Amino acid sequence: MGMGTCFSMMKYLVFFINLIFWLSGIGLVVLSVWMLNDPVLNISLAQDHSCYTIGVYLLLSLGILLFIVGFLGCCGILRESQLLLVLFFCCLLTILVAEVSAGIWAYTNKAELESVVKESVKSIVQHEYGKDESRTREFDVIQSELKCCGASDPLDWLSSKNFNDEAKIELSISSPTKSYKLPASCCSSDYTKVICDGARMSEPAAPYSDVIYNQGCSDKLLEVLSDYMSWFIAVGALLILVQLLGLIFSLILCCSIQQRNRYKA
Repeated sequence: MGMGTCFSMMKYLVFFINLIFWLSGIGLVVLSVWMLNDPVLNISLAQDHSCYTIGVYLLLSLGILLFIVGFLGCCGILRESQLLLVLFFCCLLTILVAEVSAGIWAYTNKAELESVVKESVKSIVQHEYGKDESRTREFDVIQSELKCCGASDPLDWLSSKNFNDEAKIELSISSPTKSYKLPASCCSSDYTKVICDGARMSEPAAPYSDVIYNQGCSDKLLEVLSDYMSWFIAVGALLILVQLLGLIFSLILCCSIQQRNRYKA
């Protein structure tokens, strides 16, 4: 009776763990869709956007795989199938090794990732803003929401080839000295459009107006990504813990099923 009770409890426990895998799989699918549409992440890794997209699709595949693994585990428990439980164990172990490897790689390449973010933001300011409509729109959202301007500071817009080339005639008329124009998204929302339009014209040696956001977007983005990373680490650590429990309990359950089959025989 005691053995039967322990076996039943183990089945319910492993079933609950697989339910978590199901929910995790759905969560990763939703997260992947959000990452594909989030302007902060798109801008941050724009310099290597193809690799970023591939990474997100890999995350999407992981979510689908976790959903399938949860299904295999539940079927194996309900049918008391050793084959399905062993398949569940192997798939889960593969996912766990891949997650740990990805975490170690991200930690050891943290400095390089920060450099990629800075170079991506700088590349958008200098080459893509004003040329690529989607990039322009996304970066305007970044500057407005994060209250920042340029890559490292507003002076970066002086070297913006597309944006300030378009304003070249206006600049030459408005100022006899070398000057540059700032995007409207660099202006604080606390001021009217008339005040903002006046503050958007700047000169390299002139101090920044209080109307204009003075902090660069690279540092702001790194702060936001750091906050995202803290959540990813917390959720990832919890998921790895659940996966370890799933591996241990599924193995115990598989051995228990084998013993029960022997007793029946």
